[in-house]
Amino acid sequence: MSGYVGGYDGACGVKGYGGFTSAGLILVLFILLVIVTRSWFF
Repeated sequence: MSGYVGGYDGACGVKGYGGFTSAGLILVLFILLVIVTRSWFF
């Protein structure tokens, strides 16, 4: 249940942290990077 403390961490699978964690922020940046590179190649 600790994963849902931040509200957004539960969706990212990050447990035991609250709010935006460094892992969640890196995951968001990675997803944006994949979208940008995919738009370039396709």
